[in-house]
This record gives sequence, C-alpha cells and structure tokens, in this order.
Amino acid sequence: MNPASVPDNRLLGKLSRRDRKRMLDGCDRVDLVLGATLCESDQPLRHVYFPVTGFISMMAVVGRHPPLELGLVGSEGMLGVTLVLGVEASPLIGVVQGSGSAWRMPAAHLRQQLRTSPSLLRTLNRYLYATVAQLAQTAVCASFHEVEPRLARWLLMTHDRVDDNRLQLTHALLAEMLGVRRSSVSLAAGALQRRKLIRYSRGQIRIVSRIGLEAASCGCYDALLSAYARALD
Repeated sequence: MNPASVPDNRLLGKLSRRDRKRMLDGCDRVDLVLGATLCESDQPLRHVYFPVTGFISMMAVVGRHPPLELGLVGSEGMLGVTLVLGVEASPLIGVVQGSGSAWRMPAAHLRQQLRTSPSLLRTLNRYLYATVAQLAQTAVCASFHEVEPRLARWLLMTHDRVDDNRLQLTHALLAEMLGVRRSSVSLAAGALQRRKLIRYSRGQIRIVSRIGLEAASCGCYDALLSAYARALD
C-alpha cells in the first residue's frame, strides 16, 4: 500500500496528498526505544521524528536538578519543529518515554521541503503554535495546580498517545515528569486509585475511568486540546 495514503501520524495526515508523499519519500520507519535520547538541547538536529505509536518527552535541564518535562509529542505531532524557524537546534531534550515507532526524516530533507512547499510551511507553523501553547500551559500548570489534578492531566495526555489502558509508569518516572517528590506522586496516585479512576501496581498504571480522570484533571488538559484544535483542526 502507498504510505502516502496511510496518515498514521496525525500531523502528516493534515498535509495534502502531494506534500505527504514528498515527506514520506524522505522518511524511514524506525523504532522508538524506551529511554532513548533523540535530541540534545542546543545541539544540531540531525533528524526529525513523526511518531506513529509511543511518545517522546520534551525535557529541560537546569543545573543539577532532575530533568523537568514540559511537553509530550505523540502521533499528533513531530519532534524537531524548531527547524521551521530556521533554527538548527532544539532548546529541549527529546527522550522516548513510551516505546513505539516513528517516521524519521533527515533534517536536511525537511529544510528542502520547507523551501519548496508553502502549504507544508503553513501547516508546520500552525503546529509550532500548538507546541508553544503546550509549553506555556505546562508551565502555568506546574506553578498553580496541585499534584493530583496535574497527575490526572499527565495520565490523560499519555493515554491519548498510546493504544492501551495500561501504562508502564513508575512513581519515580512520574515524579521526574511532574517535577515533584516521589512521595507526592504516591499520595496523588493513591487518591486517584481510591476514587476508582486508576489502578496501579509494580510500575504499571491502568486507566479504570477515563471520564472520571477527565473530571479530576485541571483545566489545562482541555486548554491543550483546544489549542491544538484551533491550530490544526
């Protein structure tokens, strides 16, 4: 089957058939290996990634503090969107936090396509807006919201990017993603479990009630969905 007719990445699916074919002609299908670092902050981007399954965390590191996650990239988007601005590096680290697969494209090929396709540039500029909105909303969330609704939001965002109600997530990883102590995650997860929204054991969290988790989440989750819809839907 012609890959251009199978938009298994939603961002690629927003492109015209012609643009999508030209993009996929320059891509390889690769595995996203859990824990793999796909880009370093302030280092030249060699490739961009369009996830199909799994997801990538965009993380910041300040001094000796643990990394802090600022955004997620799954099948709705791409890693390496700063190339749209003519910037050859990412300000954040890209780490695979959910194994899966992706279309990988050399950065040089994307730059070439951007020069020749105004419609591609328009679409990726819109996605860039959605990415900036996600980063801003995550910063607001970390500053003003309690751990329990933040955890609910993060679990929903992760659930959106995997095709399974079971998530392989330890409390240590969740603490790192949210930038809080592990004990805080344990308390928040315990509260969600007592409300029968999730069930967790030995590094696995199962979503029991998606609707309940949405109600428990802060408003940032809906805000993030709305920002993506305004930009691309």
